Amino acid sequence: MTNSRQVAGSRQQLRDLEALGVPATDARVYTALLGHPRTRAVDLVEQCGLSAQQVARALSRLTASGMASRVPGRPARYLAAAPDIALGALAAERAAELRSARAAIEDLMAVHREASRFTHPAELVEVVTGAENIEVRVRRLQDEARTQIRGLDRPPYVSAPGENLDPERQRLKAGIVYRVIYDREAIAVPGRLQNDILVSGTDGERSRVRPQLPIKMVMADEEVAVIPISSSPHVVDAAYIVHASALLDALVTLFEAEWDRAVPIAEALTDPAPHRDPETTTLLTLLAAGQTDAGIGRALGWSPRTTQRRVQRLMTELNATTRFQAGMNAKARGWL
Repeated sequence: MTNSRQVAGSRQQLRDLEALGVPATDARVYTALLGHPRTRAVDLVEQCGLSAQQVARALSRLTASGMASRVPGRPARYLAAAPDIALGALAAERAAELRSARAAIEDLMAVHREASRFTHPAELVEVVTGAENIEVRVRRLQDEARTQIRGLDRPPYVSAPGENLDPERQRLKAGIVYRVIYDREAIAVPGRLQNDILVSGTDGERSRVRPQLPIKMVMADEEVAVIPISSSPHVVDAAYIVHASALLDALVTLFEAEWDRAVPIAEALTDPAPHRDPETTTLLTLLAAGQTDAGIGRALGWSPRTTQRRVQRLMTELNATTRFQAGMNAKARGWL
């Protein structure tokens, strides 16, 4: 007899198919058909190590679900559908079920926290691990905000920059105020300033920039905040969820202090001088934020030589010997 594990799929493949909701016998028959198209039922009995009745029932279910089809002619032969078609819908369905389950867990956790908060102070701060779980909590935090979202934004990011544009736009239309302070490293990410931050500003986000932020944070009202605990250079893998408490009050104070010191991006890019081209106005904003030449080059897509040339030309035009002086002179002239 032919080795059934080789013909009818590896044990791991069979387990993966079962995880998608495909019965074990159906998984064996389907994987056997993938390796041997146009196979007869009698041959599947030998290849899969199943009885004729088991194979017949499996083929009936597979053809009914679209995972296999009968080839015209006699004797009857069967053909497996391509995995991306046959299994893609099942995988999407399971992913939706997992998202729903995570939301249910969050609902239950909210009940648990509310019931135990006053008897267990430790419940005022949670720890969440895993980038996907953190992303779910941040999305939920924004969805449940009643008046405003505060943000301290700096790399790394759980989701790609720009993915939050549509949800934020919807919340802004609902009257939720967004105030976000960006670290200079955030606006130096290629394309982020033009394709994400400025777009959010057009939608109504109130955004400012600081040379450096002490932490990364998203806060809803004065109710809850998410703060990364630790992160690699590219991925946030753990975060604190801080609920209403003295600690959250301190975070509100921190944000407001940073906000007062930050440079408004929207005001900087509302150019009162018609002769200022958009790139120069953006360059002024980056200089006022304390951005380095390397950061300016990344943000605007300039080479090091072009960046140095444009910065020197602007400083000469502003009669400034330092970047700080350039920013002050630009403000005095009404450019910022």
